[in-house]
Amino acid sequence: MSTYDKYLNSYTKGFMGFNTIAILGQSCLGGIAAMFVLQNGTSVAQMVQLFLITIFCSGFNGAVLAQMKPKVVFNFLIATVVLNLTLALLNIFVI
Repeated sequence: MSTYDKYLNSYTKGFMGFNTIAILGQSCLGGIAAMFVLQNGTSVAQMVQLFLITIFCSGFNGAVLAQMKPKVVFNFLIATVVLNLTLALLNIFVI
């Protein structure tokens, strides 16, 4: 069993509780990523990054509210966290 499967099984068992924590956590992370993006200006590149952050966070929140299957919601969560962390770190250290 892979690490992904272990985390997915754990997430599925505590689906409702983990969703509450996940919405709070990824929304805060999205806000932090948006802050770092906007600190570097308001050019087209920053607006595209801000668009991606907003769409991914809204997509995860929508998946939870639509009560999609746990695997779909979990994959949305992973994608959102990876994107937000990547954009935040890029804007902190590179751009």
